[in-house]
Amino acid sequence: PCRSFHGNNRLLTSQIVSYYESINQCKKELPEYFNFASDVLDEWARLEKDGRKAANPAFWWVGDEGEEVKWSFEELGSLSRKAANVLSEACALQRGDRAVAVLPRVPEWWLLNVACMRAGIVFIPGTSQLTAKDISYRLQASKAKCIITSDTLAPALESVLPGSQFLESKLLVGRGSRDGWLNLKELL
Repeated sequence: PCRSFHGNNRLLTSQIVSYYESINQCKKELPEYFNFASDVLDEWARLEKDGRKAANPAFWWVGDEGEEVKWSFEELGSLSRKAANVLSEACALQRGDRAVAVLPRVPEWWLLNVACMRAGIVFIPGTSQLTAKDISYRLQASKAKCIITSDTLAPALESVLPGSQFLESKLLVGRGSRDGWLNLKELL
């Protein structure tokens, strides 16, 4: 009993509940380690590449002006691996480190979210409406080592960054550049 959505079979709620009940009753084995990026997205990319899964966008974003970004599972996987490398190498983040993202919902928000999952980095999302006090609190409470924001929001954030004793890197999403900031697009 599955319903079709864009040509894909989706599990009904009752099937999902019974699956989780079987896990709770130890009838299904849980993996020792699970990573959504490698265990799900990469697997779907492989199935699409082998022709065993219909090709559908893994990500489809439409902006306010009607611009669109579509990534296949393979593209999302490749881009998220590159972004994970940027976070690990250029930003010097390691598994368990925290990154605060103060971004509008642009495609890079989802890309960085998946990259953090892939690299084991804790992604702490923040809305672009946070005040300087809110951002300062989040940076200190989380002991974040990296802050990620857009080129348009960076000037507002810079006033609170000197007070963050744990912050080691600053990553900019957008076309602009600022002194002391790494640019994601250039590094990708």
